[in-house]
Amino acid sequence: MNRLDGKTALITGAARGIGAETARLMAEAGARIAIGDVLDEPGRKTARAIEDHGGEALYIHLDVGREEEWTAAISAVTGRFGGLDILVNNAGIFLGRGLEEATLGDWRRLCAVNLTGVFLGTKAALPALRTSGQRSPHGSVIINLSSVAGVVGSSNDPLYSMTKGGVALFTKSAALEFARKGYRIRVNSIHPGTTQSDMGDQVLAIRARNLDTNDLEPARRQALARIPMGRMGTTTDIAKGIVFLASDDAAFMTGTGLVVDGGITAQ
Repeated sequence: MNRLDGKTALITGAARGIGAETARLMAEAGARIAIGDVLDEPGRKTARAIEDHGGEALYIHLDVGREEEWTAAISAVTGRFGGLDILVNNAGIFLGRGLEEATLGDWRRLCAVNLTGVFLGTKAALPALRTSGQRSPHGSVIINLSSVAGVVGSSNDPLYSMTKGGVALFTKSAALEFARKGYRIRVNSIHPGTTQSDMGDQVLAIRARNLDTNDLEPARRQALARIPMGRMGTTTDIAKGIVFLASDDAAFMTGTGLVVDGGITAQ
C-alpha cells in the first residue's frame, strides 16, 4: 500500500518546479492529483505525464489571487474525484527588489500570490477538507510553502521575506484555530533553502547583479559557501518533505515548519 492511497491532492503552482515534482511524487504515492496554475500548457503537460505513468490527474487554470477561480477549482476537484484530502499552497513569486527600489505595485503583486493566494486557498478548500478530515483516521492536510526567508531575514528581497514570514505565522494560527474547532485538519509549512529551480535561478541572478556581473557562476559559488551541506537543494528534496507532511507519517504534526535547507538556518 502506498502512503497516499485513496487521497486527493490539489497543488497550486504545479506546472513546473517544486509543485510539478510534488505532483509526480504524490501520484507515485497513490494520490489523485489536481494541478492548479496559470501556465496552461506546462500544467497540462505535467498532468499528462502523471496519467502516462498510470496516475490520475486533472489540470485546472487557477489564478490563486482570484476568489472566483478558487471556488471553481474546488468545485472541479470535488466533482471529478469526490472530495479533497490535501491542499498544497505552493504558488509563489519572487521579485528580488530591494526596499528602496520596490514599488507599491511590486508589493501588491507579491501579496496577491504569496499571501492572498494562501488565505483564499485555505478558505475555499476548508469545507471539503473538513468533510474528508472527519472520515480519515488522521484528518486532512494543508501544506503551505514558506521559505528560509520566512525564518531568517533576506538581504536580497525584504518584501519576499515579509510575505513568507506571514505564511509561516498564518500556518501556525490556522492550525490552532482548526484544532480548537475540532476540524481534524493539520496545517504545516515547509521552508525550502536555495533550490535548483526557476525561482532558484532568479535568486542567483539577483546575487549576480549585486556582485556587478551577469555571470551566475560567482553567485552560485557565493550561495554554495553559505550551505553547510555544500550543495543546493533539488525539487525532489523539497517535494519529499511535502509528501511526508501530507502523509499519515506526520499524523501528530500541526502548526510546525519543516526546514529543508542543507543547514543554512542552523548557523
